Amino acid sequence: MRQRLAGLCVVYPGRASSALPAILTGSLLLPYLLCCCGAIHFDALALVRLASLALAISLWYVILPAAMLLDAAFLALIGWVTLGHYFDGIYPRFFGQHLDILGAIGLLHVVALALMLQRPVAETGYGFWPNRREWLIGARHYLLFLLVGGPLALALRTARLATIPAPLWIVIGTFFGSLWVSSLAEEFLFRGVLQQWMGDWTGNARAALLLTSIVFGLAHLWFRGFPNWRWVPVVVVLGWLCGRARNQAGSIRASVVTHALVVSTWRAFFV
Repeated sequence: MRQRLAGLCVVYPGRASSALPAILTGSLLLPYLLCCCGAIHFDALALVRLASLALAISLWYVILPAAMLLDAAFLALIGWVTLGHYFDGIYPRFFGQHLDILGAIGLLHVVALALMLQRPVAETGYGFWPNRREWLIGARHYLLFLLVGGPLALALRTARLATIPAPLWIVIGTFFGSLWVSSLAEEFLFRGVLQQWMGDWTGNARAALLLTSIVFGLAHLWFRGFPNWRWVPVVVVLGWLCGRARNQAGSIRASVVTHALVVSTWRAFFV
């Protein structure tokens, strides 16, 4: 995919200059404008907020160099947008349905393309369908999480078993939604980008795995109410196993499998 899209980005020494920022900005604005054709009312301020975010991301590595502090600030911006529910104030509900998922999906591909084509990060294995080896590695680390993370979560009382398991169609939908959207986004940013950068910054792959797992856990302090300290150790374990799967496979698709299986299992049996 990177090769097919590389034609959009003409690289000059030290920076990228092309039509890519305009394309990325337009792709983040288009879903909102389409929703305004009948689903929601147009809000000029919401459009400005969306355009400002799109331009900040798509022009970041056009204007600024790739450096440790600036890379960290870029990831902090994405974290602020995600944890701050930035899209909630842009996309109102439509017949009770959350339309902010459109912003989250748009954010994923804009960030991924900015990092892959403008930064660029080394190959992460970003993709929507794992190969056989990636499935096996991801499933193996999922089983390890069940042995370690499941009992830890119950011991810390972060969740309790549901009296009735969720319907199968919901579990399947959760799995593929996670595989292609939420887990893919988190694994790309944490295991594909941050863990790789941590390795570059520290010069130590084991330290990178541990530090990234800790940051991943701390990023979930906001889950089910801030500060949810009990949830952090469980997510650190998940992050460590996902990072280990990524290292073994050489691709985040394996860690996405682990992550998506954990999320769908949680949806099926826990509340």
